[in-house]
Amino acid sequence: MPTKPGTLYLVSTPIGNLEDITLRALRVLGEVDLIAAEDTRHTRKLLTAHGISRPLISYHEHNMRTRGPRLIDELSGGKSVALVTDAGTPTIADPGLELVRLAVSENIPVSAIPGPSAVITALAVSGLPVQPFIFLGYPPNRPAARRKFFTNYANAEHTLVLFESPRRLGASLKDMRKIWGNRRVAVTRELTKFHEEVFRGNLDDAITLWPREARGEITLLVAGAQSVRPQADDSLLQHLRSCLTSDRRPLKEIAAELAQERGLSKRLVYQEAIKIKKELKKQRA
Repeated sequence: MPTKPGTLYLVSTPIGNLEDITLRALRVLGEVDLIAAEDTRHTRKLLTAHGISRPLISYHEHNMRTRGPRLIDELSGGKSVALVTDAGTPTIADPGLELVRLAVSENIPVSAIPGPSAVITALAVSGLPVQPFIFLGYPPNRPAARRKFFTNYANAEHTLVLFESPRRLGASLKDMRKIWGNRRVAVTRELTKFHEEVFRGNLDDAITLWPREARGEITLLVAGAQSVRPQADDSLLQHLRSCLTSDRRPLKEIAAELAQERGLSKRLVYQEAIKIKKELKKQRA
């Protein structure tokens, strides 16, 4: 009779404060045959704090191609495995997704043990619209790729949530300002930890505070194009009138440039430009 496969448990762990873990997560971590951790040293501190002693094995982006099949063998042989990341929920901006895909392809049961998430925690305290939102993960490291990445979401009308390295925070904020305009932003740092900080303001203010680097774990939230869009902005209309009377470029080009400068929808600016162009045409008639 074939061996019944074990279950792969996706266990959410604290994003900072070690007390932020569920009773169910503690029970599962104490019962499984094996715990696969992004950093075994980090996870061992969590287990020790809660009096848990179980076998640990590393599973991260640098060894997942070889370690994943080994974990599938363990699961196929009937052992239960808990997958944990250093902080938060496995598979969210995390190589755990590859292990889940392997397990699903082998008909191995996968069960999520819900708990802390930096994305949801940051949204809750940001003061920005929480629904709908788009989670973008980590932007590309290289400047050109990062700017192209931000350009792809310039007209998204949802709140945008990102993770970023503290070393690249200043560079990313400047790229966002250039491409998205001076939108509202929340910069959350060291959530649930002793030095937790939540900044709420606009991108210009954030750049002043963090021109280059920051410290700690960063989650960024930026207002979507729709939520920063004015219904009737006199300065926008005046700027458009000035451009349309002195600038010989195509209307779409003018609208696109102004939309990018102000972090507005291209469609909105173009529609306003058409209205003003019609008004100017009537005045000349």
